[in-house]
Amino acid sequence: MGLAAAIGAKRAGLSYVVLEKGCVVNAIFDYPTYMTFFTTAPELEIGNHPMVTGHDKPDRKDALMYYRLVAQREALNIRQYTEVTRIHAAPAGFTVEVEAKDGTPDVVEARRVVVATGYYDNPLHLGIPGEDSENVSHYYTEAHPFWGLNVTVIGAGNSAADAALDLWRGGANVSMVVRAPELKKTIKYWVRPDLENRIKEGSITAYFTSTVQEIHADHVLVQRSDGSTFPLPTDYTFALTGYRPDLSFLADLELATQPDECLVLTEQYESSVPGLFVVGSAGFAGKTNQVFIENGRFHADHAIAEIAQQLKEQEAAVGV
Repeated sequence: MGLAAAIGAKRAGLSYVVLEKGCVVNAIFDYPTYMTFFTTAPELEIGNHPMVTGHDKPDRKDALMYYRLVAQREALNIRQYTEVTRIHAAPAGFTVEVEAKDGTPDVVEARRVVVATGYYDNPLHLGIPGEDSENVSHYYTEAHPFWGLNVTVIGAGNSAADAALDLWRGGANVSMVVRAPELKKTIKYWVRPDLENRIKEGSITAYFTSTVQEIHADHVLVQRSDGSTFPLPTDYTFALTGYRPDLSFLADLELATQPDECLVLTEQYESSVPGLFVVGSAGFAGKTNQVFIENGRFHADHAIAEIAQQLKEQEAAVGV
């Protein structure tokens, strides 16, 4: 969404800068190494740049290459590895405090701000002993390092399903611990039957209506619904229990929210603070499963069109 906003701003003749916490499209970079998208290439396109792939559904590598090329072709003004730490309201708009990778602070002044941070870099933590140990991760990469090992996957959504199947095919001994009595119905339609069959045949062991209480070097402590517990041999744990937007850098602005934790936004994605726009999934904490690249990319178009109009009217008023 950030790149889409940048393209819109550039084409509208606006001065802009993209402040990226990590590398360009960092969220996609953090996806599993061999991940395939839900959708076809045209639904991932931005700025009318065609996305050409050699297969029906693009994968992570296709997307990274595509968005890199778009940024290059558009010569977008991107500051990579520059984290926004705080945004304050200012007489002319906003003061954006940032920090470079080496810790160097800086300040960027802006008349308008578009937040397009997504949610993937903020995992939901379980808050249990051992979660911060080196044999635990909230992100799955690939199966090869876990061949022959006992691996526990916590969760029952798309991330957990994809990881469990990939690990099993990569030769890991896979167990799943699922809080609910069944897998989530939102799992991709071509993945769910595969996982269900692997569980049914015993290739992947699933513990439903169960939770992990503690994580140790060689096992996790699992609690059943009746309160009883047992140690599950585990060499590595993937806690894939979901992600939520982290808008703590906007705390000083006191944005209005709805009961489901989604931000109060206009049809143009302007927040309750005039001049601050939030596009993509970042503003939808309670509905992250409903906002994807496919539909969120259009948020930026609406936001930039509104910003261009506001600035035009503002300049015209000053001219008068």
